[in-house]
Amino acid sequence: MPEANIIDGRAVARQVRAEVRAAVDALTANGQRPPSLAVVLVGDNPASLSYVRGKVRASEEAGIKGATLRFGADIAEDALLAVIDRLNADPSVDGILIQLPLPAHINAGRILARLSPDKDVDGLHVTNAGRLAAGQVGFVPCTPAGIVELLRRTGIPTSGRRAVVVGRSNLVGKPLALLLMSKGTDATVTICHSRTRDLPCISRRADILVAAIGRPNLVTSDMIRPGAAVIDVGINRVADPSRKRGYRLTGDVDFGAARQVAGWVTPVPGGVGPMTIAMLLKNTLRAARMRAELGARSGR
Repeated sequence: MPEANIIDGRAVARQVRAEVRAAVDALTANGQRPPSLAVVLVGDNPASLSYVRGKVRASEEAGIKGATLRFGADIAEDALLAVIDRLNADPSVDGILIQLPLPAHINAGRILARLSPDKDVDGLHVTNAGRLAAGQVGFVPCTPAGIVELLRRTGIPTSGRRAVVVGRSNLVGKPLALLLMSKGTDATVTICHSRTRDLPCISRRADILVAAIGRPNLVTSDMIRPGAAVIDVGINRVADPSRKRGYRLTGDVDFGAARQVAGWVTPVPGGVGPMTIAMLLKNTLRAARMRAELGARSGR
């Protein structure tokens, strides 16, 4: 059996970002201001700093006006809530992103709940989660949206196919399951998690297998149906003294072994990760369009 095809998330993300850039250019050519994204960063977590730099850089390349609001790790929860209130009320801000994780003394759920659902471009507000569950229009979390976009643009069929999602987080597993089973995608979905019995038996039935549980190399070759599409969401740091940084990134899938069995597989890095940022840009563009339409209807 030939090795699996590599799903190039970087290439697909470039396509999405180019489309967003073209749409932003069209908006500004018609006299509308560019979309704007406010990123709230608390503390100095190195991974968070890196992620935010990538998001801001991608926003600028897409023509989106970005601003990063940085606060010390000791900021009080009420003070952070006041920042959210100010951004919610600011008509020049289309999208708001709270970079997670937040310091332990801050209730992340309370902070996310304070966001305006119509500026929640990360799709984490409970209202947007409810909209997704009810099949209504809302913002969808960026990683699940990026996975579905990868499948669609790669030409991997989903209608009537069996999908297994390993992981039940609110950020990836649950919303992805809803997206995969939604009308137009039409997969039959099973969710597995840390308490699932005989996971290999279930995963081997999948036409589409998504690993999003945060355990390095959890998915081995004996868990994959020959010819299946394997989507690896995991980004794990594994100690590696031979590397300059002292670690290497690996996914939840044993990539080398998976290539010998699967039909399609995403690498780590370079698979799902770039799509997450691309879909954030797409959500921000949509938020700007929604605000422009609302303003036009209200006569502003």
